[in-house]
Amino acid sequence: MVSVGSGAEFVAAMEDVFDLYAKPYDPQRPKVNFDEASKQLIAETRQPLPAAPGQALRYDYAYQRHGTRNLFMFSEPQAGWRHIEVTEQRPTQDFAYQMPWLVDERYPEAEVIRVILDNLNTHKPASLYETFAPAEARRLVQKLEFHYMPKHGSWLHMDDIELSILQGQCLDRRILDEAVLKREIKAYEDARNAAKAPIEWSFMTTEACRKLHSLYPSNPK
Repeated sequence: MVSVGSGAEFVAAMEDVFDLYAKPYDPQRPKVNFDEASKQLIAETRQPLPAAPGQALRYDYAYQRHGTRNLFMFSEPQAGWRHIEVTEQRPTQDFAYQMPWLVDERYPEAEVIRVILDNLNTHKPASLYETFAPAEARRLVQKLEFHYMPKHGSWLHMDDIELSILQGQCLDRRILDEAVLKREIKAYEDARNAAKAPIEWSFMTTEACRKLHSLYPSNPK
């Protein structure tokens, strides 16, 4: 049972995100989803048995771990565009370093970039001030408008859909090293962007009011 307080907080964040989803495309005010995932790098101890008619590629149960890589994903669903950056770690600085690329390279002409992201403790304007000189942090923050998903509401994040597609088409197998991982992700990204593959989102506030009514606080008397 969700308490009235947590329910109200969830609903407020959810409706803010849904209102943003519903706004028409505006190249001067792009809407960009941002999320993270990780991929374990795995080396084989034996060569897999090759695929054959009626038989998929077969891996030995034994393997060697080669560390984990972090995946930062940007996507602009209305434009059918996405970009995935592979990094070795996920500290505060790595999140912050993604923002100058977004502001200066991807959207240099935009008035403001509306970024939809989750509540991870590094996903805050403060991370920019911890990473850059104050003037640079302020310059970036003035171009970014953060909209946060409700806590425990990652299923409302359109990047979750894109990450699921990435997993199914690209990452659902053992990958040896970072070079192979980057090459596979680049091929996925290029193909999806060339097709301008959009993400269709239809679950909006009206339906949420009906299906998630238990989260909505009762009207005050």
